Amino acid sequence: MYATDDIRSKLTAAAPTTTVDPSKPIRPAQWIEFLEKPPTETLASGGRTWIARAANLIIAYTDARAGDVLTRVDQADEYVVLMNRDSAALRVTADEATETVDEEALIVVPPGGSSIEVLGDGPVIRLFSTLSSDLAATALNADAYAEPDPRCAPLVPWPDPVGGFRLRVYRLADTPIAEGRFGRIFRTTTIMVNFLAEEPTPRNARKLSPHHHDDFEQISLAVIGRFVHHIRYPWGPDSHQWRDDEHGELGSPSICVIPPPTVHTTQGVGEHQQLIDIFSPPRVDFSESGWVLNADEYPAP
Repeated sequence: MYATDDIRSKLTAAAPTTTVDPSKPIRPAQWIEFLEKPPTETLASGGRTWIARAANLIIAYTDARAGDVLTRVDQADEYVVLMNRDSAALRVTADEATETVDEEALIVVPPGGSSIEVLGDGPVIRLFSTLSSDLAATALNADAYAEPDPRCAPLVPWPDPVGGFRLRVYRLADTPIAEGRFGRIFRTTTIMVNFLAEEPTPRNARKLSPHHHDDFEQISLAVIGRFVHHIRYPWGPDSHQWRDDEHGELGSPSICVIPPPTVHTTQGVGEHQQLIDIFSPPRVDFSESGWVLNADEYPAP
């Protein structure tokens, strides 16, 4: 599936957890360029939030203003805050713990009540599981998931973190890109995130990495630059369900939700770009690779 010089070629393929009749139609990819859509919510400050979803995941992208406070009350499960170099500085409070973060990081916020105080203008990116049904209902693409995708494995949370749920901050400066490891991968009980490196040049069109996933989506979040997502839909027995290849270009911020079992690869085409890949539930193959940076706190099943 991968070229031999791609580190992912060493992965051990995980067995699919679902068996699907090949006659079942393959869902179309979801293409959402946030700033080009009407916001889901407009804050009193003028800040705006867009909400989109995948089969098991919700993403809330907020173009925030200093002083905004984003709260959750009786949150059913933990959620994630992603911070790249352009993100607003934040003060996050949950369970009487408070962390101030003004650098690239992944923040895990425990269930229950929490607040995020925005300390400067800039984006705030939050990831939730679909247990947050209030958010799922307001997603820009909610209609696409009115019926579950039978090709996607259902969300089954992984084991609770060691020492229980609490506010956790993983600063990317503590985990730089390293030889022999693919990106910077973190997981929670329901979500896996791979912070890919910033790329200062367009991706080499002769060194792409087409591959597929049997039973889970890939959510590719563009935070810097422009990308072309190349997607090929396999043929099933019903030719009326066949789809043409797609080569869609999206700027930042945006997501492409790539459905199983499409063959796909993403090509950065800007002068500078960064992509963050998200999966829900966490990937078994990445987890077995030894690449997950917080595996000691979040055990695999």
